[in-house]
Amino acid sequence: MQNILEHVRKQLQIHSDEKTRLSSQKFSKEKITSYGVKTAAVNNISKETFMLLKTFNKSDIWKMCDDLWRSGILEESIVACRWSYYIHKRYEPSDFKIFEKWIDNYVNNWASCDTLCNHTVGEFVEMYPDYLSNLKKFTTSKNRWMRRAAAVSLIVPAREGKFLNDIFEIADKLLVDEDDLVQKGYGWMLKVASKMYQKEVFEYVQKNKNVMPRTALRYAIEKMPEEYLAAAMK
Repeated sequence: MQNILEHVRKQLQIHSDEKTRLSSQKFSKEKITSYGVKTAAVNNISKETFMLLKTFNKSDIWKMCDDLWRSGILEESIVACRWSYYIHKRYEPSDFKIFEKWIDNYVNNWASCDTLCNHTVGEFVEMYPDYLSNLKKFTTSKNRWMRRAAAVSLIVPAREGKFLNDIFEIADKLLVDEDDLVQKGYGWMLKVASKMYQKEVFEYVQKNKNVMPRTALRYAIEKMPEEYLAAAMK
């Protein structure tokens, strides 16, 4: 296992450059540690190195992902996110605790949060919808990334028209959250849901616009017709 991790890190170092590293920091308010590897290259490295894991059992893959997360380096966390999604056909209910630990203990920027939650956690809750109740519990966490995760884990299901009532329930729980990254997270969730449920999301925004932070509101209505935008922003 250690040889594979060393190979991953060597490939990331080979594809790193200072310009990309400095650019990565510009997109994050939080201080991030980065090799400076472009997203497309990180994705390619993730795919290529995952081929080396075909014969590994899932518990060993989780251990390697955990090692990558613990490094605190952005690109290593993205590789862990990709690997964890590539084995989604092997998910079991007990895996949720692993994902929860990663969010609570290791996630420290929006890129890692969204990559893990959009794909790995989102796929998991589609497979095991009973765990939506666990996502809802994230909304009460003191950890901003847990609260953002509650919303952004439903981005892909929302795009597919799933879990609308749960989406509104999570939005309710995060409605007056003071953290702008949480506001953007649930606003994004509502915006995606509006593609299939425009009327319902508009009515939700109208009902709550007097207390909904402007950041969340703008995200939620971004793709709506002009007349809806005007009404929501009054």
